Amino acid sequence: MRKHLAILVISCWATLAYAQKADLIVTNAKIVTLDPASTIAQALAVREGKIVAVGGNDAMEGLIGPATRRIEAGGRTIIPGLIDSHIHAVRAGLTYATEVNWIGAKTIAEAMERLRQAAKASLGSWIIVAGGWSELQFAEKRRPTLAEVMSVVPDNPAYIQLFYSAVLMTPKAQQALGMSADQLPAGITTERAASGDTTGWFNGSIVSVSALFDRLPRPTFEDNVAGTRQFFTELNRLGVTGIVDPGGFSIYPSHYAALQKLWREKSLSVRVAFSLFAQNVGAEFEEYKTLTPFLPMGFGDDMLRFNGIGERITGAMYNNNAPDAAAKDKFREIIRWAAKQGLTVTIHWQEDKSVHHLLDLYEEVNKETPIAPLRWSIAHLDNASSETLLRMKALGVGWTMQDAMYLGGDRIVAQAGEATRQMPPIVTALRTGVHVGAGTDAHRVASYNPFVALQWMLDGKTVGGHSTRGPDETPSREDALRLYTVGSAWFCFDETRRGTLETGKLADFAILDRDFMSVPVEQIGATASLLTVVGGKVVYTADGFASAK
Repeated sequence: MRKHLAILVISCWATLAYAQKADLIVTNAKIVTLDPASTIAQALAVREGKIVAVGGNDAMEGLIGPATRRIEAGGRTIIPGLIDSHIHAVRAGLTYATEVNWIGAKTIAEAMERLRQAAKASLGSWIIVAGGWSELQFAEKRRPTLAEVMSVVPDNPAYIQLFYSAVLMTPKAQQALGMSADQLPAGITTERAASGDTTGWFNGSIVSVSALFDRLPRPTFEDNVAGTRQFFTELNRLGVTGIVDPGGFSIYPSHYAALQKLWREKSLSVRVAFSLFAQNVGAEFEEYKTLTPFLPMGFGDDMLRFNGIGERITGAMYNNNAPDAAAKDKFREIIRWAAKQGLTVTIHWQEDKSVHHLLDLYEEVNKETPIAPLRWSIAHLDNASSETLLRMKALGVGWTMQDAMYLGGDRIVAQAGEATRQMPPIVTALRTGVHVGAGTDAHRVASYNPFVALQWMLDGKTVGGHSTRGPDETPSREDALRLYTVGSAWFCFDETRRGTLETGKLADFAILDRDFMSVPVEQIGATASLLTVVGGKVVYTADGFASAK
């Protein structure tokens, strides 16, 4: 009996010891931990999706067991997984497999070649570029002409969107949508050359262009799933392991089915925190009250979680710099309800000159229900003043800051002049103590590439090469990286669980192809991940790390 008991004790001890070994160990790296001491480590160990050790190579030896996977980093830099605090990734995934992407194209010829290849792969089908580009990224510094597009896709209906302000449509596209220069949807106008001839380009507002996009053929559910998988893998290639998604135009409850399918199958490769964006103007409150009983705040798990309402709370307050009393009353009713429900609220707001309308309402609600614990936030607001930031700090309202000025800075300089030297006020916000998260607002109005955004944060240069923001509002490399990691994690209540590489945190990290902390700033935008890990699972590999997946 004693012999059997001894064998059992030894067996249990061996099982426990085996269980304490790491699942994954990475050694010989330059690990930018972003911990409070700014520690640079050599190695880390992962068990059951979390980091169990960070330190020198020798410290990992006792954690190596028969089943431990070992990755030799070869001196490469490792950073915490990047988190985009404001990206329309769910919507982007729906159409990613069926769209043409001009992100990174340097010439019109390169952009046209992408159209040509898409038409070759899908004879006669729609060719759609949904945004994410600017004419200033092209060497020619202009938009493509209808003739150029027709020369490469003569047999396809083609729709090319520039931000939310302009669309080029070929004759076949116009015909398919029942449009002509004399018969246009509400809010859309025809662009004409000096000669009076139409150019093929049409102009409109964010609302009218979004409505026009809604008239395009919808991809199938299978396309949605494939596109979501492809887009998230593309984000992984760029070191992104998490996103905060504010919904957006043209994305309804049924459009979340592809995301939910991947979640149920446990095949999501990016952690998603998502908000509900009001689609029914005039009936926003009813929409929220109908949908949120099935989505209590924080509902979900580490991979997919409900994160409140926004970024359009009401249509009447959206992009409205002079809301009247009725618009304010409706908005107040919703945010008062949201506060009592414990819901996070994120709001799209562009101009500092009018943000007092919003903050006045927040201060009213805050007197009844403290909103700081709910982590409400304002997106955009590139020209935030010191006074505005102080009011945000007092309320506990965060700021999700994007690189809109990378693609649009030249236009903004023409409007705002010398004031752009302080836009966006990154350093002032940090000094004030406002919670700041970095992001892109991709993919229709910006590139989804976080390293492009990080480079812009450091050099303030537009895609056209013009310097806008001055040194007083330029963060250090470490501060910029913090905004894209632990800073962004705050907006989904996760700053104690991810965003830094410390013991006990979720094992989300990326091995980079260059050292973010030391390469010339102008090279940062070309950075990519060689290996990306989410929760201890390798979700992307490239080059010499391909065998690690």
